[in-house]
Amino acid sequence: MKTNTKQSRRAILQVPLAVGASATISTLGMGASFAQSSFPTKPIRMLVGYTPGGFTDNMARTIGEPLAKALGQPVLFDYKPGANSMIAVDMVAKSPPDGYTLTTVIAAHAANPALYAKMTFNPFTDLVPVVLTGVAPLVLSANLNMPFNTPSELIAYAKANPGKLNFGSSGKGAAAHLAMEQFMASHGIAMQHVPYKGTQPALTDLIGGAIQLMFDVPLAMAQHGKAGKIKLIGMASDQRLPGYPDIPSFKEQGTAFIANTWAMVLAPAKTPQDVLRKLNIESNRILTTPSVREKLQSTGVVPGGGSLEDAAKFLNEEFERNAKVVKTANIKLD
Repeated sequence: MKTNTKQSRRAILQVPLAVGASATISTLGMGASFAQSSFPTKPIRMLVGYTPGGFTDNMARTIGEPLAKALGQPVLFDYKPGANSMIAVDMVAKSPPDGYTLTTVIAAHAANPALYAKMTFNPFTDLVPVVLTGVAPLVLSANLNMPFNTPSELIAYAKANPGKLNFGSSGKGAAAHLAMEQFMASHGIAMQHVPYKGTQPALTDLIGGAIQLMFDVPLAMAQHGKAGKIKLIGMASDQRLPGYPDIPSFKEQGTAFIANTWAMVLAPAKTPQDVLRKLNIESNRILTTPSVREKLQSTGVVPGGGSLEDAAKFLNEEFERNAKVVKTANIKLD
């Protein structure tokens, strides 16, 4: 099925860190309305479109494992990596809409419609959001030999030395790649993209000097910055994160810029509203527990939450934002 990225969707300029906080409170108050639902009566399958142990898997388990306890049924994690998560998402899109097959997606899901000319499912109509589980602001890091230490110094250097800087990412079209494309477009600078098959090989080359810059999640960057192997230029957010108080935000350094990845649970379209709301309510309860919030914050993730409507609005805005970035940078994947 072909998708049309020109469908009507809301525009977004930036994603705030306080995701769904007030909506979470109001959503929890609706729990009594759905307490009598018989769902679930059998195990729930959570498809993960990436390999075990990564950001997507961690976010899926953060919700899925306590969700199993809350609902009294196992949540089975099924890994179907490949095609920028589209193999797993396609399976969910074509599953019975009964709430027993879910998937956890990350920011790449919202970029895929703009990156791929053809998809085997329609991401706008074949799936429905359940809950935004968290947002992870990206950290910009540099090789130690670079003569800049702040975002503004980087911009000045890039303008004075056009084409001399290379930046890496975990893959073409990944959140880290699109973040840098957006940063370059915002400040009128040009750098060469070097895509890798994952964060670790890119980080190895950043330390070694084969590339000079890269964005990625705090968990991947902070330990190397603390060890003095790379420079941490700043967090692409409007404030510091509780789990990483030593990394200054772009905004406090005088260069307002927000870039992140995120995680969200999706279900097949036409899943009954009472089932969706029960999953949403229980997920919100999980995301408000101190142990889960502490776990997320320690890995550089701002806990999510909010209603079904909040999640849908967030995803629509991400579709629109990514479509603009991809079009401006003229990025295409086969």
